Amino acid sequence: MSQTILYARVSTTEQTAAHQRTQAEAAGFAIDAVVSDEGVSGISTRLADRPQGRRLFDMLRRGDVLVVRWVDRLGRDYADVCDVIRDLMKRGVVIKTVINHLTFDGATTDPMQQAVRDALIGFMAATAQAQAEATKEAQRAGIEHAKARDDAYRGRKPSYTRAQLDAVRAQLAQGVGVAAIARDTGLSRQTIYRIEADPAEAEAILLRWAA
Repeated sequence: MSQTILYARVSTTEQTAAHQRTQAEAAGFAIDAVVSDEGVSGISTRLADRPQGRRLFDMLRRGDVLVVRWVDRLGRDYADVCDVIRDLMKRGVVIKTVINHLTFDGATTDPMQQAVRDALIGFMAATAQAQAEATKEAQRAGIEHAKARDDAYRGRKPSYTRAQLDAVRAQLAQGVGVAAIARDTGLSRQTIYRIEADPAEAEAILLRWAA
């Protein structure tokens, strides 16, 4: 009997697998099981090298549906994400995303549909890698901003957490609208606009208050 499994990668203490499950169910998915890796960086660790990632591969069977918030949960870079999606499709697993409701299914035999599917996989994987690189760059710039400021002056306390900042940047990169991001993160539109306008300063504010 096929099942629908949610894979959640939780990289900070402020995120929870329960929250990701709630979002998936709100998007219409009936989740049978949740597999979650906590405190794992998606940028540096392949899915197959994560403790629960290995368990996920063992659990999935032909006909199962794997749900992820976004394709970046499946690998650390463009090549890794593409390899994982194609490997799972060969095994008869259908991959679906919560954001944008994308579906990757290896069952199609039509050459045109296969070409469109493969092109979409490449585009989504490239987008995930670009976002990861942009996040690292913003963090580096934020550190420099924080160092350049007087340590005695930290400015206004940030109205967002690390998890919220990461979520805003990721969804902006994916083309999600500000109103939708505000509903998802609980932040005001003004806060999201400020983060979008100067992500390095948004990062620096967090760093100054964490110090």
